[in-house]
Amino acid sequence: MNWKHSGCAVVAGLTLAVVTAFAAQVMNVQVKEGQVRSTPSFVGKIVGKAGYGQSVNVLEQRGDWSQVSFAGVGGWMHASALTSADLDLQSGSGAPSSVSGQEMALAGKGFNSQVEKEYRQSHGGDFAGVDRMERNTVPTETLMAFLKDGGVKPQGGAQ
Repeated sequence: MNWKHSGCAVVAGLTLAVVTAFAAQVMNVQVKEGQVRSTPSFVGKIVGKAGYGQSVNVLEQRGDWSQVSFAGVGGWMHASALTSADLDLQSGSGAPSSVSGQEMALAGKGFNSQVEKEYRQSHGGDFAGVDRMERNTVPTETLMAFLKDGGVKPQGGAQ
């Protein structure tokens, strides 16, 4: 390869890099804690987490999954965790200066602690089992083995 061809290759590479950089779409995390996975799948290894309101660069989309990068983290996030809308944690002059993680999670579901309490009272029953289930976690390896044993292939870009 001569200098002329090398120069053309460098210019083409730089042009591609600039076009790619401008092509990235910025979106915001709309859930309390968005999981960034190594593959576009709910069973992909979690390689990072992005908090509510974190801006991420979307580099590629595959079905319901977006390849993102932010603050030195790169991976895949599900579309349900992202929005193109601007997010503001302050909703007005009367808004509290800080919000707990539980309040944020409930707000994401359209609930607040008072609504949840009223729901539990009006529907009766024992929610202790639901509370225990919410605290349970299953290691990814165990989940993958369970899915494989059952011949289950998750929808939404699972690999």
